[in-house]
Amino acid sequence: MPEQWKFEARGPIRVSGGIKARSKRGSIPQTWWSQRFIEVLESFGMGGRLQRGKNYARAGQVLNLTLSTSVVVGLVQGSRSEPYRARIGIKAFTSQQWAHIERELAGQALYAAKLLAGEMPTDLERVFAELGLELFPSTMRELTMDCSCPDWEIPCKHLAATCYLLAESFDEDPFQILAWRGRSREELLDRLRALRGTQQVTSEEASAEKPLEDHLHDFWTSPAPAGTSEGQAAGTPVLDELEPLPLEVDGVPVTDLLRPAYRAFTE
Repeated sequence: MPEQWKFEARGPIRVSGGIKARSKRGSIPQTWWSQRFIEVLESFGMGGRLQRGKNYARAGQVLNLTLSTSVVVGLVQGSRSEPYRARIGIKAFTSQQWAHIERELAGQALYAAKLLAGEMPTDLERVFAELGLELFPSTMRELTMDCSCPDWEIPCKHLAATCYLLAESFDEDPFQILAWRGRSREELLDRLRALRGTQQVTSEEASAEKPLEDHLHDFWTSPAPAGTSEGQAAGTPVLDELEPLPLEVDGVPVTDLLRPAYRAFTE
């Protein structure tokens, strides 16, 4: 047996300060989008090999995890003194494709509102699908994986551990999925705000609105009826809006008898 395989068989060098998965048993991803990511990988026939990376992920063998456009890199401590470099690559969307995506998201108030609030809409994949795009890869050809370890299988346990911690990072920040595809959180939200800017109140409209404290004196009264001067209706707006009551007291309409009481009450 080659010397390198004997060396690997000794098990990983335990480290402190690594990135540990929060989940201690069962499934590592928690949200629908991170679970979807792992389901996609398992659909490529990686299920059995992915399981080998769970112990590494939970033991903190991944020393560092970085995500940039198209590439995720994990430094994973194996049985050798030098950590292995595990890389997972995906094709980023083009600027033109992102322009279509952003217009579609900005045009649908619910999606834009959720994203601006830092949430991932549950059917976001459908928006991409309607544009002929896919948020998650549909075939293994859309992913590239490699590791500096001597294991020829893909994914090796170092790549598998990186996949699980990547999924967990998606739990913490779903915008990382979009950043992996080529659009950072800040860029996307700034673009959505710009596209939806026409719905914001203009400065002229805002200045025309009076603050609430300017209306406290008449907040509980109704506006004067059409054709009635402010002086005639002052203090008795409710009576002026009512139909004349067919009642009189000593020949005086009840409405007129009630006016002094209503006027005193409002004053």
